[in-house]
Amino acid sequence: MENSQSQGKNKKKRLTQDQVRQLEKCFTMNKKLEPDLKLQLSNQLGLPQRQVAVWFQNKRARSKTQSLEVQHCTLQSKLKAALSDKAKLEHQVQFLQDELKRARNQLALFTNQDSPVDNSNLGSCDEDHDDQVVVFDELYACFVSNGHGSSSTSWV
Repeated sequence: MENSQSQGKNKKKRLTQDQVRQLEKCFTMNKKLEPDLKLQLSNQLGLPQRQVAVWFQNKRARSKTQSLEVQHCTLQSKLKAALSDKAKLEHQVQFLQDELKRARNQLALFTNQDSPVDNSNLGSCDEDHDDQVVVFDELYACFVSNGHGSSSTSWV
C-alpha cells in the first residue's frame, strides 16, 4: 500500500494549455524567475512553486538549444556560400592564367620567336622587361580589338 502511494506522488502533473500560455507570456517578459513572481504565478496557476521554477529552468534550456541550432544553421549557410565563392574564384584564377598563357604564346608568335614564351617568370616585373611589357600591352590590345582571342570574358 505504501508503494502505491509513492507512485501517486511521483506522477508528473501535466500543465493545461492555459497554464502553459500564462507561463510562456511571463517568460517572454522575464527569462529569470524572481521569488515574488514565482509565488504569484504559483498562486495564480494553482501549481507548486517548485514546478513553476522547474518549468522556467527547462524553458531557458530549450531556448538556449534553439538559439544554438539557429546559429549553427546560419553558420552552415555562410560556410556553403564561402565555399561556393572560393570555387568560383579558383575557376576565375585558372581562366585568367590560361588566358595569360595564350596571350604570351600569341606574343611569341607575333615577335617571330621559335618557341612559345616561357611561363616561369609570369609574375616578374623587373625593370629590364619594361619595354617588353609595353610591346606586349600594345600587341595584346591590337590582338583583342581585331577579334582574335576572347574579348568577351566569361567567368562561369
